[in-house]
Amino acid sequence: MIGSLRGRILSKTPPQLTVEVAGLGYEVESPLSTYFHLPAVGAEVQLLTHLVVREDAHVLYGFATEEERRLFRSLIKVSGVGPKIALALLSGISVSAFADCVQRGDSAALTRVPGVGRKTAERLIVEMRDRLAAPETPALAAGSSAESEAYGALVALGYRPAEASRLLKAVGPGTHSTEELIRRALQGAARESS
Repeated sequence: MIGSLRGRILSKTPPQLTVEVAGLGYEVESPLSTYFHLPAVGAEVQLLTHLVVREDAHVLYGFATEEERRLFRSLIKVSGVGPKIALALLSGISVSAFADCVQRGDSAALTRVPGVGRKTAERLIVEMRDRLAAPETPALAAGSSAESEAYGALVALGYRPAEASRLLKAVGPGTHSTEELIRRALQGAARESS
């Protein structure tokens, strides 16, 4: 399976983009939460990926964070939820907001996402409640980067996914710990609001 891609963006048309890696152009579909904070065409990007093999196609899905990819993988295991609905969910609601809806049993919020009806929303709540309540495995925690951990923390604090990504991007390059990234991102947000 293809676990990640790093290359140059050749084209972007929501929700699809083409990433050139070593001369090969990979067509990737991504949720809007990932798509809207991608760099410009021609810039380098790194995406975590999930490959779905169907009878008629192999479709590669790309995600900015491990949390998004993990939720996508959990969603497509739910009966009646395919990659298209999973992408719509990730495009219409943040990972933390989705978890909150599931824990509160708020099917009305989920039905606001295009393609998600009442029955699907109720099925998502029933099937995802246990999966989301399960503690994160040490292997997943060890594999996540400081950036993705900081992103998850900002989203958990109530920042929209695109806003969290923008704040982290503003911190700039460098090797920062998760705590340092969060602190600098929050300082940037405080400067913007004042």
